[in-house]
Amino acid sequence: MSYSTLALVVFVGLLGPILAMRASWNIPVVAGELMAGVVIGASGFGLVNASEPTFQLLANIGFGLTMFVVGSHVPVRDPRVRSALGRGALGAIAVGVVAALLGPILAAAFSTGHGALYAVLLASSSAALVLPIIGSLRLDGVGVLRLTAQVAIADIACIVALPLAIDPAHAGGAALGALGITAAAGVLYLLLRVLDRRGTLRHFHVRSEKRRFALELRVSLLLLFSLAAITQVTHVSIMLAGFTLGIVVAAIGEPHRLARQLFGITEGFFSPLFFVWLGASINLRGLSEQPWMIVLGVLLGVAAILAHLVARAVMVPWSLAMLSAAQLGVPIAAATLGIQSGRLVPGEDAAILLGALVTVVAASIASSLYARRSQPEPVPEVA
Repeated sequence: MSYSTLALVVFVGLLGPILAMRASWNIPVVAGELMAGVVIGASGFGLVNASEPTFQLLANIGFGLTMFVVGSHVPVRDPRVRSALGRGALGAIAVGVVAALLGPILAAAFSTGHGALYAVLLASSSAALVLPIIGSLRLDGVGVLRLTAQVAIADIACIVALPLAIDPAHAGGAALGALGITAAAGVLYLLLRVLDRRGTLRHFHVRSEKRRFALELRVSLLLLFSLAAITQVTHVSIMLAGFTLGIVVAAIGEPHRLARQLFGITEGFFSPLFFVWLGASINLRGLSEQPWMIVLGVLLGVAAILAHLVARAVMVPWSLAMLSAAQLGVPIAAATLGIQSGRLVPGEDAAILLGALVTVVAASIASSLYARRSQPEPVPEVA
């Protein structure tokens, strides 16, 4: 990866803040970054190669850091979170049931034989998309907490279930990897809790700030990359490593100094690079050779939205339920695994990605509508 390519990626990534600059539009920052990636990537002008190893490595670091920041912002100390987790789990289960019904129907209609794969796709939610959208639009409330819990549960479950649906050979390793990450996060939480009670963490922060060592960020990156190494060996998404580490930090209490450091390195470079790479990874050119796959792609997107609308049953507004349907990481992983294993029919990988784009567009519109409706009414001036 050359510096000119890196400069191009950073440059087009500015489309996200530019589109989001006008507050009345309520356009999520990630929407512009994804759009920029599509334009310069495989579906557009082909100016960047998303499969280039260095580009992939930087993007994966960005994915891990993005989910770290997202996890650290989850209000786990909020007393409303316990009820939100229950509602979120119910919502994820309800969506999964509907997806399990719709997936085989689509597979039978198009004779692909991938009912289980479609069910996982329809049930999935992209925490890497939904949670940054929530943060960028500053959405808040009990419904948002329930949505956050539902998306996190669904994303983790579908990441683990995907190998079983499309590549059973790696299913056992993925399950063990998820358990390993969870166990490591649990041990880390207990250790940090003991150090926090003894005052060791506070002393550590004071010395680091006084000497300007940035030790908080260094140790956080060390922990993130250590967990990422486990995910790499066990074929689990780095999303799980970043999100669980963020949850641990949120449970202990994230220092303001660390929050500022993470914001700078993530939002300033790695996060936009990840979303541009994600957009550049989408290849829709295969649809021109298999036009009927366009219908499958659109139906996959519509079915995912319909499946997630059942979240309304757990007291989530319609717009937030539609936002929860946003998916991209799981479909891209499914397309990649399918191509590598040769299990997908011609054009099916492009159809899967098209379906994901349908949900992203719907989620952007839904989040904008919710943001507008949740804004307080202006108070009239008293003469």
